[in-house]
Amino acid sequence: MNVLVLNSGSSSLKFQLIATDLCRITQNNDERLCRGLIEGIGGEAIISVQTRKGLKQTFTASLSDILGSLEYLVRWIASDESGITEVGSPSDIHAVGHRVVHGGELFTESTVITDDVLHGIEECIDLAPLHNPNNIKGILASRQVFGPELPQVAVFDTSFHHSIPEHAYLYAVPYHLYRRHHIRRYGFHGTSHRYVADRYRALRALTEEQTHAITLHLGNGCSATAIRGGRSVDTSMGMTPLEGLVMGTRSGDIDPAIVNLIATKEGLSAPEVDVLLNTQSGLLGISGLTNDMRVLSQEMNDPDDRRVRLAIEVFCYRARKYIGAFLACMGGADAIVFTGGIGENSPDIRARICEGLEWTGLRLDANRNRQMVGLEGQISSDDSDLLAFVIPTDEELLIARDTVRCILREPWPSQLERSPKVAAQASP
Repeated sequence: MNVLVLNSGSSSLKFQLIATDLCRITQNNDERLCRGLIEGIGGEAIISVQTRKGLKQTFTASLSDILGSLEYLVRWIASDESGITEVGSPSDIHAVGHRVVHGGELFTESTVITDDVLHGIEECIDLAPLHNPNNIKGILASRQVFGPELPQVAVFDTSFHHSIPEHAYLYAVPYHLYRRHHIRRYGFHGTSHRYVADRYRALRALTEEQTHAITLHLGNGCSATAIRGGRSVDTSMGMTPLEGLVMGTRSGDIDPAIVNLIATKEGLSAPEVDVLLNTQSGLLGISGLTNDMRVLSQEMNDPDDRRVRLAIEVFCYRARKYIGAFLACMGGADAIVFTGGIGENSPDIRARICEGLEWTGLRLDANRNRQMVGLEGQISSDDSDLLAFVIPTDEELLIARDTVRCILREPWPSQLERSPKVAAQASP
């Protein structure tokens, strides 16, 4: 089954085309046919594509909206120029999987998109006003491009965290605010945390019930998740992605009274303070230089860059603090798993986060840690009581796999009829 995975933004469209089926999922040999990004939608857009052969292409096109961008993308995929022999026409794309940021309390798992599901995603717009509307545009554009008979699946960032117990997701505000407005912890990066937890389990040949780990997704957005028995039992992000760890431009945890203080002292409205905390804080706000950890790490040795060092110290301290808190709350864990752009590629940041965790039995192997850049494997020593792993995340692959599982659990006859390959996979 050729699954087109889409992540629709306000002026961007991230995509992957993945060939997979139930057999390939079991054997972990799904095939990525192409991946890429369309940026600058609404004007002269830049399209960056990489095919499975490693060939990278960049070109431009005048694209006014998500619909036009998707039409352009599908034409390119089906053309001889792409070199994707599996797709000669749009009908060779068998399903579309969508990343949807917020499923609220309505969606606890990935689901085939129907009119009722689409309405439910719309109901969650208040919880993610910057993301869900764009995700909906991608769904509606796919309906127009492929027709209503093509199955589409929504995979929610929040769904993995629905196993968090009530005492962990409730805030200590008047209970009627939760009942009226659904104010609670939802958590995000669920597809990433779930993917690396699955890979960790596979690497160690564990059952789901034996999977006790703390996963750290560290990129421009950062979050930590406590996983016990293969299920999320707590996570650092809250009702919005602003809570928790220090991030590239987000503050993470702050005293709520600071919001009113900043508004009063700086003459800002509440929405303006919200923008400041989301886009001008974090690593960028402390360093005054950049939100890019790669640049900050390069500047670390400059004696004049005290704020750069401080930004990194605060970032690592907050991550270490959450690890300690989660170890206490979940009664211990077997491993810490690093993922995300920083987690996968920065041995120095991993080492700084782990420094001071020796009391947990964690012993980092400096050589393994140094070599583990963009690779998958253990970075703790063999005699470490608390293990540490680096596992590159692959959210798009998880979305493609969930798309296959959802469709074959509830097969669409019209789609199976026009694709014998899919019909064969659906047969017992």
